[in-house]
Amino acid sequence: MGTRHWLCTDGQSTGGKALLITLAVVALFVSVANSAAVMSVDLGSEWMKVGVVSPGVPMEIALNKESKRKTPTTIAFRNGDRVFGEDAQTLGVRFPSNSFGYLVDLLGKTIDNPMVDLYRKRFPYYDIVEDPVRKTVVFRVGEDQYTIEELIAQLLQVAKSYAEDSTGQLITECVLIVPGFFGQAERTALVSAARLANLKVLQLINDYTAVALNYGIFRRKEINETAQYFLFYDMGAYKTSAAVVSYQLVKDKATRETHPVVQVLGVGFDRTLGGLEMQVRLRDYLGKEFNKMGKTKTDVFSNPRAMAKLFKEAGRLKNVLSANTEHYAQIEGLLDEQDFRLLVTREQFEGLNKDLYERVTAPLDKALAASGLALDVINQVVLFGGNTRVPKMQDILSSHIGQPLAKNLNADEAACMGAVYRAADLATGFKVKKFITKDAVLFPIQVVFDREGESGAMRQVRRTLFGAMNSYPQKKVITFNKHTDDFEFTVQYAELESLLKDEAGTLGSIELARVKLSEVAKKLKSSVAENVESKGIKAHFMLDDSGIFSLANVELVLEKTVTKEDDEDESTFQKIGNTISKLFSGDSTDKSEKVTEGAEKTEEDESADGGKDAKDGEKEPEAGDKQSTKDKEADAAKDTKADGKEGAAGAGEAGKKPEEGGAEAKNATAKPKIVTLKEPIPSKVELTYVAPLDGDLFEASAKRLSALDEVDKAKKRRETALNALESFVIDAQVKMDEQEYASCATEEEIATIRARCSEISEWLYEDGTDADAETYETKLEDLRAVANEVYARHWEHEERPQALNALKQMINGSEGFLRNARNLTKDSNPEKDVFTAVEIETLEKAIRNTIEWRDTEVAEQEKLARNEPVRLTVKDITDRMGMLDREVKYLVNKLKLWRPKIKPTPPPKPEKTTGKEGEKEEAAATGEEKPVEEPVLEQTPEKDGTTETEPEEPTVEEIDPTATRKDGEEGGDHTEL
Repeated sequence: MGTRHWLCTDGQSTGGKALLITLAVVALFVSVANSAAVMSVDLGSEWMKVGVVSPGVPMEIALNKESKRKTPTTIAFRNGDRVFGEDAQTLGVRFPSNSFGYLVDLLGKTIDNPMVDLYRKRFPYYDIVEDPVRKTVVFRVGEDQYTIEELIAQLLQVAKSYAEDSTGQLITECVLIVPGFFGQAERTALVSAARLANLKVLQLINDYTAVALNYGIFRRKEINETAQYFLFYDMGAYKTSAAVVSYQLVKDKATRETHPVVQVLGVGFDRTLGGLEMQVRLRDYLGKEFNKMGKTKTDVFSNPRAMAKLFKEAGRLKNVLSANTEHYAQIEGLLDEQDFRLLVTREQFEGLNKDLYERVTAPLDKALAASGLALDVINQVVLFGGNTRVPKMQDILSSHIGQPLAKNLNADEAACMGAVYRAADLATGFKVKKFITKDAVLFPIQVVFDREGESGAMRQVRRTLFGAMNSYPQKKVITFNKHTDDFEFTVQYAELESLLKDEAGTLGSIELARVKLSEVAKKLKSSVAENVESKGIKAHFMLDDSGIFSLANVELVLEKTVTKEDDEDESTFQKIGNTISKLFSGDSTDKSEKVTEGAEKTEEDESADGGKDAKDGEKEPEAGDKQSTKDKEADAAKDTKADGKEGAAGAGEAGKKPEEGGAEAKNATAKPKIVTLKEPIPSKVELTYVAPLDGDLFEASAKRLSALDEVDKAKKRRETALNALESFVIDAQVKMDEQEYASCATEEEIATIRARCSEISEWLYEDGTDADAETYETKLEDLRAVANEVYARHWEHEERPQALNALKQMINGSEGFLRNARNLTKDSNPEKDVFTAVEIETLEKAIRNTIEWRDTEVAEQEKLARNEPVRLTVKDITDRMGMLDREVKYLVNKLKLWRPKIKPTPPPKPEKTTGKEGEKEEAAATGEEKPVEEPVLEQTPEKDGTTETEPEEPTVEEIDPTATRKDGEEGGDHTEL
């Protein structure tokens, strides 16, 4: 291409090779980095923020196409086109029923949910229908219908595109922020929406947890072994929440490492208290005032477009009144071409929301009550969320807590930055400083099943799995030890009346899942024997770090008593199986079983059948299980002690007669060994809340989104092709009027280019306005074929001087090398005969031919006009440089490999004929003691295992590249944050 390109690739004497190595390293890093970039999405009701992290780039907020840090969570459809963000909001003013916003809280809701009724009341112009299969919310736009998951998925796709544009890499993994009060239906619906957007969800993180993590990672040095308590208060567009958290350094028992831990201790929330409710009330107030003016007989509330205009103005007015005591609401052509202008004071606005302000402190008080802490132990109350900027809110909170509020967080971006740190921690390719998060269960989950009582009547038993404010992720085990036949149980929310009071319906179905167990009797009959005892059916449940509940597995637990005789009678195949088991477990069978039991103990084992009901008069299985475990541990300890005593006795009484030892061994009583066996129990889980989008329904939604994506791609391709054609036409017309380009073209070429440009311009403004992308691309290629010949000549004339200058520098360098090389031949320097006369002559000839060729070609080229075919091209020059470079490289490499010839080793000196005895006699005669000289042989110094002698070279310090590596860096595929 240009001069810089060939200077780097062909002139590789020194810098070229380094460049290739650098490019190889960069290519390797890019290939690793492409799989490493991750993002977080704060998908709020009103605004969407996207955080990104990629190798070598710190955590940052991705900018949208308007270079802004947050984007309205709005999507609009019109005439087959789809727009997002501010464009969708603008379109929504003209066509409000086609523009959808504030969608997040509709996830996982059936059509009869109170939150859906509230949404319809706030936005009456939407056509909302029921999904015939899942009973969820569907928006209808003309003949098209969109489920709530499809709309959210499209917003996530936009977030993904912003993140990819910011990092320049493909992104497939993310952490999504959700309100803490989201239940199972909402969380699984959001995961389904992410799947539709081709995103893998690493975790759903609660908003207050993400903020607390962000707050902690920048104050890591302030955290110590003493717990510090903070309260985070958030008021957003849709809801308000408060969370009490603790920060503390905790030592991990397994790794013995100390890490900071942030733990959620208490949470309070209000689903409907937020800026949106205030904005809706102000909209309705403005609408009533307009109707009172009597400018038109049409009711403003009956016109969707007028309502959309009022809603937009109410949002602007609400923000202005946060900083001003009064402001005018102004809308041109609100209804029937009538303008609207009204002065609104802050006092009037606050009067509209008086009952809302009374609810401001309730979430804070609920969070404190749930945590069991008093306000005086809280270090700070920290604000985040857009509506905490309202002065009235801050005054209420300050007077309630009696201390200043902390406003040192970025209210908009704190959650997003905390979530992206978590994403880097969970993703492969990053190494971050560990910061452990422990979230808390808001809605308790219980298991409900039927059991036969003493009277024979069935009664319902409830056992809590995950209690309120229990930390998660967490595993639980429940033991059913009274059921001997197939049975079923349900999983439900618990204690909602005390937590939500009148708002329990907002969670939807109280029942979460129905689990049916089969083959119970069959497994018991085939497994229980004389030496095998059933310990009950254990159901393993899990609440993962996204707060999503699942049944891991169900198994029948058996205990088999194995005696020494049973061990001796063990078959060959059983022994082989045990041996293989030991190989994989790394220990004996007994120890492997103990590890398994220990793992179960970490999972809080609860007995479902025993319980604490004294009326049943039954032994509590949980206590029995624990007792049996203790008995087993005691027996194992006794066995160990007994073995130790026997071993000691055997060692200490080695002198005893064999007969006595044999008698003692016979009289010893062998202790039985208890082995735990597990049999899987088939289970069928039927979800009873809003079913996640899956199966055929998911595939149908994916096809609809794919079709929309194809439309967008075709639209983008057409716009790109049209812009490229228009730009090339204008550029060609301008260049043909410039002397430097016109001088490179003939009169016929100039006339042809101008004619083609005029023809295309007329076509674009007449028949070409509705053409497709392929037509634009074809016309552009035709015009380029005419103009590129002229452009190529101009480029050659512009680049040739730089290319000739580079050739001159190479010739000068080659001549300098040649002068030094003449002194490294056998004739000029016998000790350093590196090059032969033929090699010197070949290089000299190459230099001479290159100079002659250059001078001849430059002279011939100067005879030609600028618009004639080019004789001396840049490629010709680079080819000559490449030929000369190869000749020089050959000699340079030979010089590097040359070693001086080895000098012959001199023969050893002859020994004296006088023997040792003669020397001793001579010393005795003279009375002097002379040292006896031993014969010394000259030895060639060893080097690298050889005896080759080389001239001594100056010491060169080797630099270890790993010395400059930062702590924690292990390679190009890890980035330390």
